[in-house]
Amino acid sequence: MTALLSGEWEEPAPGVVRRRLPGWDETVGAVRGRDGVLVVDTGASLRAGAAIRRQVRELFGLPVTHVALTHPHFDHVLGTAAFAGVEVYGAVGMTALLPRLADELRADAVRHGLAPDEAAGAVDVLVAPHHQVCGEMTLSLGGGRQVMLANVGPGHTAHDLAVLVPGDPEVVFCGDLVEESGEPQAGPDAHPGAWPDSLDRLLALGGPDAVYVPGHGALVDAAFVRAQRDALRARFATEPGDA
Repeated sequence: MTALLSGEWEEPAPGVVRRRLPGWDETVGAVRGRDGVLVVDTGASLRAGAAIRRQVRELFGLPVTHVALTHPHFDHVLGTAAFAGVEVYGAVGMTALLPRLADELRADAVRHGLAPDEAAGAVDVLVAPHHQVCGEMTLSLGGGRQVMLANVGPGHTAHDLAVLVPGDPEVVFCGDLVEESGEPQAGPDAHPGAWPDSLDRLLALGGPDAVYVPGHGALVDAAFVRAQRDALRARFATEPGDA
């Protein structure tokens, strides 16, 4: 299914890579086009974001031109300011939300072990998405390489964005709608009753033969996503759809 590249980057499909970062095991990804690279999520700090940008340039020899943020949690967004000059995308509502979350993101990062000065530095230059995705949006990276950004939530949060990369196989970056290394985490901003429906939309997006890239953990297939959907449906059976 996948080849392991230098620096712990995996290649689930040609020109599509991902890495599980140390610390919180969050996934970051990258998709190569002719003209540039899309990065999916940016890590938990400016230091992590800078390392991702440098490593992607070393892997592909191309600049990062686009960033897609799968959801507004510290371990997926605090590295974004390291991508100065890059177009940033998120689910509709994230542009207004992230600045309001600054204190919460800082506190959450520190509570989970990020050094207070690193957390403060990243939040001080927090980057909200320049482009908001309502429904679906297709980006062209040149040379025939297109990716689809899809607003498939709410579920893990109210602002869950998936990234579909057509190819053989197709690859779907799921954010924390899917987790392999542990039970999916439903924090105070989750919509647990609606989460299984979000996974149905994710499965419809990728289809039965896609590689699904979870927000944390190893690559999975459609059967794993279906099983997690069913487990979430049973776990939150008493929750209203948008509670």
